[in-house]
Amino acid sequence: MKDAYSLILAAIEAGTYRPGDRLVESELAERFGVSRTPVREALQRLETQAMLVRDGRSLIVASLDHNQLAELYTVRAELEALAARLAARHATPEEVRVLAQMVADDQRAVRDPEALARANKRFHHQIHLASHNRYLVQQLDLVHRTMALMAKTSLAAEGRGETALAEHKRIVDAIAAGDGAAADKALRQHISMAWETRLKLEAAVDRD
Repeated sequence: MKDAYSLILAAIEAGTYRPGDRLVESELAERFGVSRTPVREALQRLETQAMLVRDGRSLIVASLDHNQLAELYTVRAELEALAARLAARHATPEEVRVLAQMVADDQRAVRDPEALARANKRFHHQIHLASHNRYLVQQLDLVHRTMALMAKTSLAAEGRGETALAEHKRIVDAIAAGDGAAADKALRQHISMAWETRLKLEAAVDRD
């Protein structure tokens, strides 16, 4: 059984609670069927991790401004590229086959941005694990947890699903070839394209 922290975090990641939404202790306890004490402790933990912020006496889901997003993508690119480089060196044949199968399977979700976003998260986590560096995995878990504060996935942009999966294939091909430099480059290009797509989405909103 998941604890209150995991349940609330999963709800934020799933978009059940979005940036700006107020989280009420009693409502959360009722929703998840747990007592208020673990919910209170979970909310305190999420506040410490900057997933929640104070709005008067209330706690709301945090949002990321443009500068925070830029900083997040910068850190993500460095850490993800390192994971890909290490995966090219340390991934087992079984792990490489799993990554390749993920890319093939994810083609079915290419028209469903939310499903593709979930698949994308699983794919990147598999690369993290294939790096065989527990400390890097921990740091990337933190980065990806913070990414849950983005209101909308960049994979919702027209045509982004197809290009993202093509980028995933290049990453896997480099890892399979044991080419750390190529894996690093492919991963950086992938994150760069995701950031560029998000910037375009933001610009489109600003024009509306």
